[in-house]
Amino acid sequence: MSNSVSFQTVIEYVEALSSEEQDLLLELISKRRIEQRRKEIAANAAQTLKAIRAGTAKHGNIEDLRADLLSEG
Repeated sequence: MSNSVSFQTVIEYVEALSSEEQDLLLELISKRRIEQRRKEIAANAAQTLKAIRAGTAKHGNIEDLRADLLSEG
């Protein structure tokens, strides 16, 4: 974001909106966050599928995971 606006300034702008506009803004932000999260999940899924196809994905039970995490420390 090249034209940064302080968080406090954003709050003041939002407070200057009507109640209806604030509600619309909240709905818009919520929908955009949901879409952003969906894209993140899809990217993670694609990366996981790629690892599975390449044979580099790790799998196992909770004890395998625990052992793997402890060995990386």
